[in-house]
Amino acid sequence: MNLSRFIARRVYSAGEPEKQVSRPAVLIARIGIAIGLAVMIVTVSVVVGFKREVRGKVTGFGSDIQLTNADAARSYETRPVVVDDSLLSRLSAYPEVKHVQRFSTKPGMIKTAEDFQGMVLKGVGPEFDPAFFHRHLLEGELPQFSDTASSNRVLISKSLATKLRLKLGDKIDTYYIQDEVRVRRLQIAGIYQTNFSEYDQLFLLTDLYLVNRLNGWERGQASGAELQVEDYSRLEETTFRIAADMDGTVDRYGEDYCVRSVEELNPQIFAWLDILDVNIWVILVLMIGVAGFTMVSGLLIIIIERTSMIGVLKSLGADNTTIRRVFLWFAVFLIGKGMLWGNAIGLAFYFVQKAFGVFKLDPETYYMDTVPVSFNLLLFLLLNAGTLLASVLMLLGPSYLITKIRPANSMKWE
Repeated sequence: MNLSRFIARRVYSAGEPEKQVSRPAVLIARIGIAIGLAVMIVTVSVVVGFKREVRGKVTGFGSDIQLTNADAARSYETRPVVVDDSLLSRLSAYPEVKHVQRFSTKPGMIKTAEDFQGMVLKGVGPEFDPAFFHRHLLEGELPQFSDTASSNRVLISKSLATKLRLKLGDKIDTYYIQDEVRVRRLQIAGIYQTNFSEYDQLFLLTDLYLVNRLNGWERGQASGAELQVEDYSRLEETTFRIAADMDGTVDRYGEDYCVRSVEELNPQIFAWLDILDVNIWVILVLMIGVAGFTMVSGLLIIIIERTSMIGVLKSLGADNTTIRRVFLWFAVFLIGKGMLWGNAIGLAFYFVQKAFGVFKLDPETYYMDTVPVSFNLLLFLLLNAGTLLASVLMLLGPSYLITKIRPANSMKWE
């Protein structure tokens, strides 16, 4: 094998394959490998980035795991459970859990002089992690989140504000229907925009005290608790462990607890994201196939053009396996150069898009205004290794053409 690699390297570095016939074939093979790998790198970075952005927005509104009332209907008109300090401490004690916070919801309606819009008022306590909404805050500030007093201030989305012709500092009348219609006048403290239209047009964020009073709940009760996990890849395992520990647990009012992950709460969204994985595999197979076939055609042309060299090697005692390895090693060198070009193109797209957001999207359709990209070193290395391996495996068959070449017939044309 060392002899085969030595011969292949000498032939490659000496430029002997750059003959009139094989030169365009070698160039096309390199371009095929480069384009194929670049497209794969771009595809994976965009799809991974898109899934991460969408997942981040879903969990930003509802966290990774929710603990709620087992009897709560699948709506925002929830039944309360006790979420006191002892329960928060118990949930925070799990090593897989990074943060725990309370929340309560109350569906209602905003009415202005010209229009009205349904919404959900979400209340959170002082332990609320505001990082997600800080990243998407456009104007103003986040309200003071308290569980003992209300400021009557809310955070509203830009889409709702635009639709209802509202601006920062405006006061809005909100209506809630329970046994009777209740009215609360709230002031807009801040405006956010996540471009996740399904939630942007739904949620108003305020303090926990206000929502609990609207629901008529006792102190210590809430719609539930939201848990952020340390490692999202272990979400299912973490959810199962917490659910098993909470199974059969009831609060002081006899209400059962229920633990569900964000993927169980939003099955349609995550099923849609899973379909993107199928698209990735289709593109990867197609690109590797195109790159591999350009290499096959290039190798066949090179073998035919090097018929006399093959005859000389055979006359000197080299067997078919050794000569096949020469051409396979030569193909590896060609593939390697094409992969360098492909990596350069793919990484250039990633860094330019990451820094400048050149390629735009319609946020109404894609939930974001620029094409998202994400770099994963492991996936990057696997793409390179997979491209090299698949291309070489596809060349094993054509390399058997060498066994059909006879020294006497090949050398007489030299």
